[in-house]
Amino acid sequence: MSTIAIVAILKARKGFEQQLRELLLAVVPPSRAEEGCLSYVLHENPEDPNEFVFYETWKDEAALQDHLASSHYKNYRQSAEAWLEQREVYRVNPLAIQ
Repeated sequence: MSTIAIVAILKARKGFEQQLRELLLAVVPPSRAEEGCLSYVLHENPEDPNEFVFYETWKDEAALQDHLASSHYKNYRQSAEAWLEQREVYRVNPLAIQ
């Protein structure tokens, strides 16, 4: 099986930027500790403090599914709902590798 790359773009509702930022930062360490996690990087948009972007790579589909079933991921999803204006998730494939 091949590596899976995910880009998730999250936009906070106005006034909930800090709560969402703290929640997203809290999910990073346990996600990185997962056996199948190759990378899990949180970014923020310097031009829009309401927007955050995850770039993550997983060993394979099973690793991604384990992540989605993890308690820290489920907690993040449930907690974030009240603070999210928009959530977009994309699976991407690299076209050029360094």
